[in-house]
Amino acid sequence: MSQAEKQTLGFQTEVKQLLHLMVHALYSNREIFLRELISNASDACDKLRFQAIKHPALLEEDPDLKVQISSDEKANTITLEDNGIGMDREDVIANLGTIARSGTSEFLKQLTGDQKKDSSLIGQFGVGFYSAFIVAEEVVVETRKAGTAQADGVRWTSTGDGEFTVEPLEKAGRGTRITLKLKEDAKEFASSFRLRNVIQKYSDHIGLPIQLLKETEEKESEEATQEWETVNKANALWTRGKSDIKDEEYKEFYKHVAHDFEEPLTWSHNKVEGKQEYTSLLYVPKRAPFDLYHREAPRGLKLYVQRVFILDNAEQFLPLYLRFIKGVVDSSDLPLNISREILQQNPQIDSMKSALTKRVLSMLEKLAKDEDKYQEFWKEFGQVLKEGPGEDFSNREKIAGLLRFSSTQEDEQKVSLAQYVERMKEGQDKIYYLVGETLAQIKSSPHLEVFRKKGIEVLLLTDRIDEWLMSHLNEFDGKEMVDVARGDLDLGELDSEEDKKAQEEASEAKKDLVERVKKALEERVSEVKVSTRLTESPAVLVMGAGDLGVQMRKILEAAGQKAPDTKPILEINPEHPLMGRLENETREERFNELAQVLCDQAALAAGETLEDPGQFVQRLNRLLLELSN
Repeated sequence: MSQAEKQTLGFQTEVKQLLHLMVHALYSNREIFLRELISNASDACDKLRFQAIKHPALLEEDPDLKVQISSDEKANTITLEDNGIGMDREDVIANLGTIARSGTSEFLKQLTGDQKKDSSLIGQFGVGFYSAFIVAEEVVVETRKAGTAQADGVRWTSTGDGEFTVEPLEKAGRGTRITLKLKEDAKEFASSFRLRNVIQKYSDHIGLPIQLLKETEEKESEEATQEWETVNKANALWTRGKSDIKDEEYKEFYKHVAHDFEEPLTWSHNKVEGKQEYTSLLYVPKRAPFDLYHREAPRGLKLYVQRVFILDNAEQFLPLYLRFIKGVVDSSDLPLNISREILQQNPQIDSMKSALTKRVLSMLEKLAKDEDKYQEFWKEFGQVLKEGPGEDFSNREKIAGLLRFSSTQEDEQKVSLAQYVERMKEGQDKIYYLVGETLAQIKSSPHLEVFRKKGIEVLLLTDRIDEWLMSHLNEFDGKEMVDVARGDLDLGELDSEEDKKAQEEASEAKKDLVERVKKALEERVSEVKVSTRLTESPAVLVMGAGDLGVQMRKILEAAGQKAPDTKPILEINPEHPLMGRLENETREERFNELAQVLCDQAALAAGETLEDPGQFVQRLNRLLLELSN
């Protein structure tokens, strides 16, 4: 199709759904449309400024970048124009007809139809250009890409009802002009006074002039010259002194830089001087984005060099486990022509990454002093932070201090490792934990019986990443981390001499029973021994010190990989009545049957899936019938 033709196209399905929901859910906060459009215009100017470093001709004869806004109360319209990078026909169709963002489908599934809840969710997703339809019954976009001819302009028109038209346009200047034909109930926004208030409320921090057309008595005259007035501070927020910036300004800048609807949880503004000079402004969001667990999704900080925008999503400045952090970094030392490839090989970047990582961790330590706020953070980003100990060895102890767990004393994930250490019993020199599928399952695990008896706290880990985490977190504050479901259990000084002596005597006394059970289960277990863990249950399965746990096995299987074959250890409780029944069984066939049921029960209690559930049921039925007779 040639550039000269007019074309009518349909919106992507997701756009149709988003438009309908957004227009209704955000009705009570309609003024944010202007913030979003100004933010997009600012980004377009930033991109042109960067490209003009290599290609100055792109600035044509208009080097002063700005955003201009005017309104016409009689016509009931608002016009917003920037002289930024602009778009060609392909850009227009791609950017204004689709949502090219990972997590879109997950986002739409979470929308409920409840306007209040959906308002928050839509804000998390980012409303962008489509927010124009909150107030407009028709939107016209006229644009020309920098470096193209006047005849290469494009006009995009839509009423937001499922279709849009694209047609050629003769446009004198580069950049984008958006005209909104306001709905009858949105006439208030055609007032320049109303527009001024909204700009100063939401966009005062934007680092280029936002100009509003002055109202003059000569406005009706065709000969009257247009007078523009800059209504924002027009200097980059992060370049100002912290004492000069109000909290509200920090919050509004976050919404601009993160394209988020909600306020941030906290932020850190810092200027570094010395061998390296740079300024950073880092934010912790309140909500996780929908693509948080897509590790390949765009992430990172906005990079500026000497206040010139260089890169969006510069991921080189923070490790992957801190991918939720938003903000900007502005360097005085890096070259203006720096690229992503050069960033990966620049030793200055490694130094900045190390310092910025420490700053984020310090920011989180400070946030953790407010338990309620930190719980908000932890529910959204805790699982991502757990990736840290495996990725960042130098900060492992700091990250460990920020982790939160459930325990036998606290159901919610609120227990820090420092709190656990403070509560340790006298003589305890290890931190004990248990990994499982659900809190209910591991709270009733036989592995915890001796710990309950002795009043020893155990951390309860139920997130999918927990077993992987603990494989990289071997100690904290000099205390070894011990999985209570793995290997020989050594309670050290917490075991009395009487306990140890009783254990030795039981092992000797039940030697024959142990051998009989081991022979009956030789296909299923690697070893059978008398347990130090059990006080109530008859038996428990224990992993070898180097074996994969249930969680890691399931993760490997879900990824299509075969987990290595291993056999667990069966520990028996000689004091349990079932052990007495087993020991007195003289019929070998019946003994083997009872041993198999015992092993199946232990597997179920450990959260494992039986290889042959049907056989387990048959054995159990036979035993029940025998009892009934």
